[in-house]
Amino acid sequence: MFKKIKNFFKEVKIELKKVVFPSREEVIGSTKVVLVLVLIVAVFLGLIDLVLSKLVGMVVK
Repeated sequence: MFKKIKNFFKEVKIELKKVVFPSREEVIGSTKVVLVLVLIVAVFLGLIDLVLSKLVGMVVK
């Protein structure tokens, strides 16, 4: 049992050595892209919500 656990953590350590972590600049660039896209989608959905609520309000009247 303990041998399997020890082997598992040994393999985890080997796999972690293969990981290439992004640089600070890459993380900042990716974060900017995500924030801009979230803002665009939020504005789009807000406009759609506004238009649909106006249409529903006109139909209900």
